[in-house]
Amino acid sequence: MTLVALTSVSRFAYVRMRIGGTHQASSWNCFGILIALSAKEPYWVVLIVFVSAIVYGAVLRLAPQRFLFSVAKETVVAAAGCAVFAATGLAVDDPLSWTLVGCLFLAYVAMEVVGDLLVVPVVALASRTPVLQRFTDELDIRLLLVAAQTAMAIGTVVLVRLTPSLLVAVPGLVLSLHLWSASRLRGRAEREAWQQLASTTESLNDVDLDAVLTLGVIRAAELFSADEVEICYRGAETPRLLRGNSRGVHYNGPRHTAAPTEAADSIAAPLSSRDDGPDIGELRLLFRGKVTLSERERYTLRTFASALCTALRNAAAYAELERVAAAHAHAAAHDPLTGLTNRRALLDSGARLLGQRHTQGVMALLLIDLDHFKEVNDTLGHAAGDQVIIAAAQRLEAAAGPDDVVARLGGDEFAVLLTHLPAPAVASNRAARIVDALHHPVDIEGMQVAMEASGGVAVATGTSGMVELLRRADVAMYQAKRAGNRVAVYSRRRDTSEVGRRARGGERPGLVADQEFSVLFQPIVDLADGQVVAAEALVRLKDFPTPADDPAGLLEAVDRPSLLPQFQDIVLDMALLAAADWREAGFDLPVSVNIAPRSLLDPRFPAAVITRLRTHDIPPHRLILELTESLALTPLDVVQDVLSQLGAAGVKLTLDDVGHGPASLAVLSQLPLHEIKIGPEFVRGMASSDEAAKVVRSAVELGRSLKVAVVATGVETDAQRRALWELGCAAGQGHLFARPMAANRLLAALHRGTHGRPGLLAAPLHDEGAVIRIPTARRAGGRQPRLPHLPA
Repeated sequence: MTLVALTSVSRFAYVRMRIGGTHQASSWNCFGILIALSAKEPYWVVLIVFVSAIVYGAVLRLAPQRFLFSVAKETVVAAAGCAVFAATGLAVDDPLSWTLVGCLFLAYVAMEVVGDLLVVPVVALASRTPVLQRFTDELDIRLLLVAAQTAMAIGTVVLVRLTPSLLVAVPGLVLSLHLWSASRLRGRAEREAWQQLASTTESLNDVDLDAVLTLGVIRAAELFSADEVEICYRGAETPRLLRGNSRGVHYNGPRHTAAPTEAADSIAAPLSSRDDGPDIGELRLLFRGKVTLSERERYTLRTFASALCTALRNAAAYAELERVAAAHAHAAAHDPLTGLTNRRALLDSGARLLGQRHTQGVMALLLIDLDHFKEVNDTLGHAAGDQVIIAAAQRLEAAAGPDDVVARLGGDEFAVLLTHLPAPAVASNRAARIVDALHHPVDIEGMQVAMEASGGVAVATGTSGMVELLRRADVAMYQAKRAGNRVAVYSRRRDTSEVGRRARGGERPGLVADQEFSVLFQPIVDLADGQVVAAEALVRLKDFPTPADDPAGLLEAVDRPSLLPQFQDIVLDMALLAAADWREAGFDLPVSVNIAPRSLLDPRFPAAVITRLRTHDIPPHRLILELTESLALTPLDVVQDVLSQLGAAGVKLTLDDVGHGPASLAVLSQLPLHEIKIGPEFVRGMASSDEAAKVVRSAVELGRSLKVAVVATGVETDAQRRALWELGCAAGQGHLFARPMAANRLLAALHRGTHGRPGLLAAPLHDEGAVIRIPTARRAGGRQPRLPHLPA
């Protein structure tokens, strides 16, 4: 009875382990069998085990199938151990020896092996997993338990042999050892679980969202011994499902396309943080059998789900930051309308490529300007103009090479940086093909709109940077426009900057005497109603009369005592003659002329100006002389005297390019000014640069304080025009209204007008009779000064 009790107790004492969706129990039954084998004959041991197995099944009320399997399995295991012991030829009453201990050890190992051979295939069949996998799952823990039980069993046998009366204490010893080993195993399991949880949550600290999701699946499968793990992530625009196990993810995609799972049981935990925020998905543990998590495992699951949620949110936030940063970087380097590279990015890319010229081959820059684009905007509206710009950008991208850089510089200007050219001569052919691609009509709501363009190409030399290359291409483009060609190649001979330098070096002695220059006129327009109110005279060399020329550079070339007086007289004569012709045609427009600094140092200059006014019968107030800010503020008495004489004679004075010098209200109020002009770079930059916008506002406030009109130069867009008007700027000039042109062409443009109204070069900002909301900036200073150009 003692042995029956011992084998029964050892059968009830087991350590339960969950492997995936199935449970396995490592019991002490082999321990009890071995003790019985050391005291009774083998056939009695088999009978004792058979009876104890029946008692065990009856007490637990096992189902018939499990009852039969349990009795059969225990009986076979006992028979295997007894057979091995009997095969050694030893008897149970043999004296204690190492041989006997060895035989008992072999019998114990045989029982464990036979037990695994019987149980593991059944478990594998129930869980639908490979048998070899079940043999290897948790193999280290199972071997450790077997080794400990074997050592304890043999030690107990030795102890009982030495003191047989201790046999009655063996069941209690078995129970005590079981409780001790179970407690140690649980403690170890909990320590390992918390350590694994800590390392798992630490491994989730990744900024890549896909990596966090993949790690979440793998680590959850390892941590909870799940057969499969699913993560349903709803934090993205498109929810997705990930499914996998400890070896990796085998599905990542929409939930509705995932194959159905074969799991018999699942345990879910929401992916939510402890701050009670909204959950971003769900973590599901899938098992092939019925599983109940312990309290510690449930808490671990909640902790892991919370850590996974935090990691996913951090990764999503980092991804969003990267997306926003990439969007800002793209916006800073690309044109918003066409998506092409913008001016700044073109200069950066060009500078980098020019630095790699030894590997990039010959490089050239093609600058393109759409012809008659202003007419499209005026007649069809800005939406149609945008369609033309977009179509031009698409055609340029298609025509350019794969390594070329296509950019929109602003308005209707584009640039193509040509790379990998085999020779400089190829640049013109490549440029011609690209420009030709633009010369096809654009379909706008069923209407065919002609597209034409002019281009200038400049080949990069060993010393030219991107800014200089862009300037040269601009020079060539306007040469193409003047000659009526589609494309022109840059030539130093036709570059006015080069011509100016040669003139200063004495290479152009006939510049003034032979009048190798002409005077073009750019109209100044009332920003409110589009009416032309004046025209500025701009001097250009005859072999390159383009608006890209720098008037200051030409004035510098003739700024010599032997050339300047004659040059100034000729320019005044041509300007006043044009004003007289316009007045005779019914357009009484003032004319504005730039004054060289040296002229204000000549006491005879006021008399020369008055003489020419009388010669052409032009009232003095119809002439406007433009002064630079630094020159007007010079403290020299002769300059102040010249300005006073001109002002007293009725000649209007304008301060040009306000914002570049040290002008102040106190100083400027002492000058006889009638008008101030805002430089074009401030007008162009007022929408994108706070500094430029501040200069523009300051200039308008300065004009309001001085009670003089304010004229903006370089106005290129309707948005600039409206913004300037709302700030209180009275008039403007720039390509939005007209480019510089000959006097007779300007007269023809005045006759032609806009919308059938002569003298009008742009549509009014507001319809006639409309109620106009006066912007705060225009109301703040009270009544605006009337344009001095308009007749009294």
